[in-house]
Amino acid sequence: MSIKWTEPELATLYEMAETHIVKQIAFRLKRRGFHRTELAIANKLNALGYSIRPTLDNYSCREIAKNLSLDTGTIIYWIKQGWLKAKKRSASCYQVKSRDLKRFFNNPPKSMQKRIARIDPQVVRYLVG
Repeated sequence: MSIKWTEPELATLYEMAETHIVKQIAFRLKRRGFHRTELAIANKLNALGYSIRPTLDNYSCREIAKNLSLDTGTIIYWIKQGWLKAKKRSASCYQVKSRDLKRFFNNPPKSMQKRIARIDPQVVRYLVG
């Protein structure tokens, strides 16, 4: 059974949907006296047509791999080779800025040029803006 979202909760959700991650929205709701799980917030964002990835210009390796239909390990390999610039968020998680991803696609290493050329240009445009 789900609890109906109140107007103040929805107002907070609309206010933060495009600029904050789900964890931050959950924290703000909790500070305002509401209790929603991160899963409930993510589901509501999806139902309202928002992405759970705010437009903060950052991607995880998993998001990049999913969009490019590649293995996450491939993206991590690119980072470890120094081909793709990324910031380490935790022991096994990297954060890639959109501009760094764009730089990678515009000037891939010679050994990767054919593989990058086969990637759907629409997906690349979606990722890099």
